[in-house]
Amino acid sequence: MAVGVFCAFMPIPFQMLLAAIAAVGFRVNILIAVPMVWISNPITIPPMFYFCYSVGAWMLGTEAHDFVFELNFDWLLSEILHIWQPLLLGSLVVATLASISALLVAHLFWRYHLWTRIKNRRKRGRKTKPQST
Repeated sequence: MAVGVFCAFMPIPFQMLLAAIAAVGFRVNILIAVPMVWISNPITIPPMFYFCYSVGAWMLGTEAHDFVFELNFDWLLSEILHIWQPLLLGSLVVATLASISALLVAHLFWRYHLWTRIKNRRKRGRKTKPQST
């Protein structure tokens, strides 16, 4: 989960390919890492990257550049010079924090799953033990 979430916050094309390569490199489950990238989709990308840009601008101590987002290549070329440093820094920071959070959530769910299996196994063990007379 952490690899996919980290890649989802990167402002680059081919995030799924990056997640697949990273999953192989880190020896994690590729079938979980690649779909986790889908949290960044055409609906969620503008708010995600604006948040990353805002975090980066705050960290750099610069004023956030006012812009109106347009989903086209001309807009990207004209605005990239103003936004690339805060966007990249904010993306790295948010991606790191989000991937650590995803890792912790995955570990908590796994621990809960194991705890419930052990608890259920103990219940079944008590029921199936023969009664001593």
